Parts: sequence; C-alpha cells; structure tokens
Amino acid sequence: MSDWHESNNHYLDVSLQWLRLRLQRLIDDGRESVDQSSTAVPVESQSAASRFSRWRKTTTTKETRLLTGGCPPTLDEQIRATAEKRDQASRITPAPALLMLAERFGLSEFERDTLFLCAALEFDPSLDAIISRCQGHPGRNYATFALALSVFDDPCWDALSAHRPLRFARLIEISRPAATPLTASALRADERIVNFIKGLNLPDDRLTSSLQLCAQSTSDDLLAESQQTVVKEILERLSQSATQSTLPIVQLIGADQGTRMAVSEAVSAALNRRLYRLMIEWLPSQSSEIEILARLWQRESLLLPVALYVDAEDAAKVPSETSRALRQFLSSGIGICFVGVNDTAIGLGSASFTVDVCKPTSAEQCIAWEKLLDSETTVQPDRTSQLLAGQFNFSLGDIRQAVTTAHSTVTQQSRKRIWEVCRNMTRPRLDSLAQRLESKATWDDLVLPVEQMNLMRQIAGQVRERHKVYDSWGFARVMNRGFGISALFAGESGTGKTMAAEVIANDLQLNLYRIDLSAVVSKYIGETEKNLARLFDAAEGGGAILFFDEADALFGKRSEVKDSHDRYANIEINYLLQRMEAFSGLAILATNMKAALDQAFMRRLRFIVNLPFPGVKERMAIWQKALPPETPKKDLDYKRLARLNLSGGNIHSIALNGAFLAAQNGQTVTMPVLMAAARVELRKLEKAFSEAEFR
Repeated sequence: MSDWHESNNHYLDVSLQWLRLRLQRLIDDGRESVDQSSTAVPVESQSAASRFSRWRKTTTTKETRLLTGGCPPTLDEQIRATAEKRDQASRITPAPALLMLAERFGLSEFERDTLFLCAALEFDPSLDAIISRCQGHPGRNYATFALALSVFDDPCWDALSAHRPLRFARLIEISRPAATPLTASALRADERIVNFIKGLNLPDDRLTSSLQLCAQSTSDDLLAESQQTVVKEILERLSQSATQSTLPIVQLIGADQGTRMAVSEAVSAALNRRLYRLMIEWLPSQSSEIEILARLWQRESLLLPVALYVDAEDAAKVPSETSRALRQFLSSGIGICFVGVNDTAIGLGSASFTVDVCKPTSAEQCIAWEKLLDSETTVQPDRTSQLLAGQFNFSLGDIRQAVTTAHSTVTQQSRKRIWEVCRNMTRPRLDSLAQRLESKATWDDLVLPVEQMNLMRQIAGQVRERHKVYDSWGFARVMNRGFGISALFAGESGTGKTMAAEVIANDLQLNLYRIDLSAVVSKYIGETEKNLARLFDAAEGGGAILFFDEADALFGKRSEVKDSHDRYANIEINYLLQRMEAFSGLAILATNMKAALDQAFMRRLRFIVNLPFPGVKERMAIWQKALPPETPKKDLDYKRLARLNLSGGNIHSIALNGAFLAAQNGQTVTMPVLMAAARVELRKLEKAFSEAEFR
C-alpha cells in the first residue's frame, strides 16, 4: 500500500475516534431526540454503550494527561485533543480524500462532517449501536440531518437545501418515506463517495453502463498539421473560459466521425483527461432520469479528470424527444464536453462554440501515405501515395488502418492489395444506400466510335490524375468548388451506358454504385434531400462511383410554380444542383431522354457522351464479343447477324438466350439457334421483320 493510502487511512481512524467522542458527549448531555423513558435500550445497545464507556476511560493521550496535570481528561478535553490529532493527520500531500472531496464540491465544514457521519457507518458498522442510542430508539441506527445538527459545532440549516452539494451532487442518499420529515429521514453516503473517501477512485458503475471509454491512442500521428491547429484553437478558447462558472460546450462540425473523435482525444490528452463517449441514442427518455445522469456525470467530472464526447452525428434524424433530452442533458453544466455533429450546429440553449473539423488535406494525406508505405511495406511510395490520396479521402487513422490491414494479410506487399483494402473500407458506408454493381467489363468489351471512346478514357484519366492537377499543379488553390467530375451518358436503351460505367469503374478499380431512385425519392417533404445528403456524404470518402440510371426522373427540368408540389419539387432539384457541384467524386448520369434534363445540370456537367445507336460495323464487333470464348459455337455468320437492326443490349440478350437454347437441346451455338433467339427478341420489341431474313 502506498504512503498516501496509509496516511489517508490514519486520518480516517483518527476521524472515527473524534466522531465517537462527539456522539458520546451527545449521550452524556442528555440531548436524545426521543424520550429515553419510553423506549427501552436493547441489550446489545447497552453492551455496546458500556464498551464505548470503558474505551473512553482508558483512551487518553500523553498530551492530554500533561495538560490536565495527570488527572483523567474530561470528555471535552479528549474531543479537543483528538481534533488536534485529526488536524495533524490531515497535513499530508495530497490531502486526505475527504478534504479533497470537500474542496472540489465546495462543502462547508458542517457539510463535510455530515458526509463523514454518513460514511462512517460503512467504515465501522459498530457505530450503529451508538447512533441508535443517540437518537433514543434501537431502530434508528442510521444517520439523519437532526443527528448531525445536534452532534457538530456551527450547524448550518442551508446544508439541507436541494441546491447544496450534499443533495444536488448526490453525495448522500435520502430514504424518505411518506410524511417523514427531512431532518428525521435516513441518510446514507453514496457508494461511489464512500469508495473515494477510502481512497478508491474508480468510475461510477451507473455511468460505465451508458458511457464508453475511448481508447487513448499511443501514436502522435493521428492528426495532421491542419487538425492540430484546430486542437490549439479549442484549447485556447477553453482556457479563456476557465474563469466562468460553467465551461462552454465545444461543437465539432465535420463529416468524418473518426476525425472528430481524434480531435476530441487530442484536446482531452492535452488537458490530462480521459475521454468518454456517449451516443445520443443512449440518453434516457424520462426527464428525471436525464437529470440523474447529468448530475452523476457532473459529479464524476469533479472526482476524476474526465471529458465527455457526445456523438450527435444523426441529430437531424432522431425523434424530437431525443433532441429535447440532449438539450436538457447538455444544459446542466457537465464540465468539458464535445458534441460531434455532421454538418449543422445544434441549438443547445447553453453556452457553446463551434469548430469546423475537416479531414486532412489531400497533400497531408499524400505525405501520410508516403511515410507509412515507405516504412511498413515494399510498395514504391511516390506514385502510389499520389493515387491513393487522389482517390480516397481518408483520415490519418484510416490510412494507418489500411496499411496495417494490408500488411498483415499478405507477406509481399503490393499496390493492388492496398488499393483493395481501401476500397473495401469505403463499402459499408454506401452498401445500405445504393446497389453495388460488380464491374467485369473492360475496354476491349466496349464497342463505341472513336470520339466516344476518347471521351471515356478522358473521364478515367481525370479521376486518376486529380491529385497531380489539383494539388501538385496548384489548381486547388485557385478553385473553391467543382473538384468533382460529373458525366452524362445519353443514348437509347441498350446502347451501352451501364457497360461504359462498369468499364470506367473496372479500369479505376473503384466500386460502382447504382442509385435506386425508389430508395431516394420520397413523397414526404424534405426526405428526398435528406436521403441524397446521406448518399453523397457516404460517397465523399472516395473509392466509389455514383451511377444515376434513368437520371431524367431525378434531374428533370424545373417547372413553373403553380402549387406547393411544384415548389418543393423545384427545391429538390435546386438541392441536387448544389450537391452535385460540391461532390468531389465521380458521378455518372445515364438517360435516354436527354432533352428532359434541366439545363442547369447540363452546364455543370464536365462531360457529355452521346452514345449512338450502333451501326453495322459496331454491331458486327458486338456480335463477335457477345459469346465468350468458352461457348461452343459453329459456322456463325457475323456479317449476316450485324444486319439485324438491334442495339448492343439486345444483341447480348439474343446471345444469352441462344446459348440456353443450344444447351437445352444438347447442341452448339449455330446460326439457326441465334436466328431463332433473334426472332423472339424482335417480337418482344414489337419490331417489324421479314421472315425471309431468317431463312
């Protein structure tokens, strides 16, 4: 046991002696709260009292005997002598736990002694017999305010107030049956407080079930230079507010939860505090329970060096009851507190200030990639770091996690493996919001005229070289928007719009997500914008291409406002215009009704690729690639097949149906089989054809 714990226990032992003497004086002075003549003292109480009397007669100190000339000291002299010993025992560094607690909560001397009276029963259970005798009833073996007012000097009535620390901070628990006066109600020291007085300073169990302790990082590289500037700003503003009665709440605004947490942890570490996390969904619903939680945490912040991070990222989507609970909780003066929000500050009704917390800049991410790849992998960092920083918008923690995961998976590190890990890290953010397409098509599978193919390769090239142009060549310094790449693929159904998107995604090794309009568009006002916001926010992390199929349904022209429906429909389109321009990734729009798109979208599109209906030459190339090399085929006349006026999508359908037809009949794919499948396809499309073509 440490020296401080031994000194603290000695202080408690002397304090118990002092308390026993004061209780005995109350008995000797005859100030019992109940008439002794009407209540018989139990045998066990009498024996305990007699034992205490014998102890009092034999317990005399050398100092008190000298003061009294060798005569047995009186009870008052013993109390004074023990009080002096108690004062001497308190002169340790740090101070005894009881005195530290009294200082932190602003307890008066009477409140401190009242708290010790309640805790003493936990330290020495034999005190209950003496206390019951003091109160004149064997069943009243518990502390009360009435007993404290009688035992201690300089009693103060305001200690009983609900706004004083004993009750407000829940240092004591009051058992108050109906119609029982407050002064006569049983008092009990809170278990957390008893442990603290004894020298055991551990978090309250009632809080650990609702809060999560954030693991302190052992690395100093989780914040970039731009984020460390934010940490210094927060520390400076908190320092300026140190003289105020309550500290302002720090609202951290940023799209990345990990970055907000890292900033909160850095500020807490600079203040030598442990950070706890509270999810907004964990808040109780009842107002009384919220009040208890706030007071317990406020108490904990005085007992331990702690700080709180409230994760309110989805505050805009939570029910109004939860928002009310959050405001009530945060208005209680709970010490150093951070509130993490996604994009908009929350109206709290209490002192607060907002700080924008962004991910590291692209240049900072590139440096981090280069440093980690150089130290932990066999990848050449120069070009790889630029490609990774240009495509994936990661925090430094995410970058470290990606390199560690890739390094632990394979022995010989490769750029392809790191890229795959990064792409997988971004998937969970979008999988619940859009449909991920498996991109298998390559440039060899795409059949388009030369002009359109060049445009497709330009799109892929701009995505690949974004970091070099924007950061290394300085364009990011002179631009404030339009960092993303948006492209429109326009053409009839089956001309290869979806395949072209797959080819680009496969070439860039990125996930391709097709936006399901049924999951985005809502008939309720404002819901469509919220769904789009979640979609774009999730895609901002990089690693994904957004593919809006049938885009005319979502990006249609704004109409003249004739009623409320027109007004809100136009608001949705206005929001889309702004969000598309702010989006930093690649968004592909596909439509077969180009004229239906709003002209404002057309202006903001960087590429417009018109996919023409394939001619005979293109159809022949498509037919040659429609059947895989493994498919058994014989005597196919591709020139004759190319004369069928069909789109690429129809050709692939015919090839697939013909393969199934041949497999069912145990044949190879031949011209009669394909022509039979073509006849079915033309009838499905309700296109006129001559039977002579199929002979």
